Amino acid sequence: MKINKLALAILMVLIATTGFAQKIKLTSGNLDFLKDQKTINVIYDYENMGVGKYENEQDYVSEKVSDYNAKEPGKGDEWHKNWVADRKARFEPRFEELMNAHLEKYDVQVGNYPDAEYTIVLKTVFTEPGFNVGVMRRPAFVNLQAVFVKTAALSDQLAVVTIDKAPGRDAMGFDFDSGYRIQESYAKAGKELAQYINKNVKK
Repeated sequence: MKINKLALAILMVLIATTGFAQKIKLTSGNLDFLKDQKTINVIYDYENMGVGKYENEQDYVSEKVSDYNAKEPGKGDEWHKNWVADRKARFEPRFEELMNAHLEKYDVQVGNYPDAEYTIVLKTVFTEPGFNVGVMRRPAFVNLQAVFVKTAALSDQLAVVTIDKAPGRDAMGFDFDSGYRIQESYAKAGKELAQYINKNVKK
């Protein structure tokens, strides 16, 4: 039986994108201290995160750099530079953009506010870069911990919200770049965290 190529492609996309159920959960403390806040500082922590099949990011990076450089000298080093640069250029701005868009109705802003009373330490625990090879794709996702602390005492946790499997993909299927897929994971996480705050604190 001849299978229509378009139908097969759609089926493979559906298979590749199943199994993603984002979860957001308060795992310690409470967020009542945010009730009257208008600005929240955000800092980012990528230490000790796993990536793909690797428990340690460095192992993932080493393999990618080696593979790319073997195909084209210097390509792996350029990839590594972009891998790190994407954090400040793409992931962090998208996280804050979506958080702010959904906190706007309460006149709350998150971002670089070192004078704010409270800070979110956004720790990336795990990154799945995903892939897109045309007929088959797998979304990216990130697992994050949003650790709420007093800005003056960053080691003193007030509350922790976990965000698991925040998916990142382009609805039209044009997410061939892993950096784009991952940035959309951070965007999704920012949206969900803002909505969680709205529902549980600002209501």
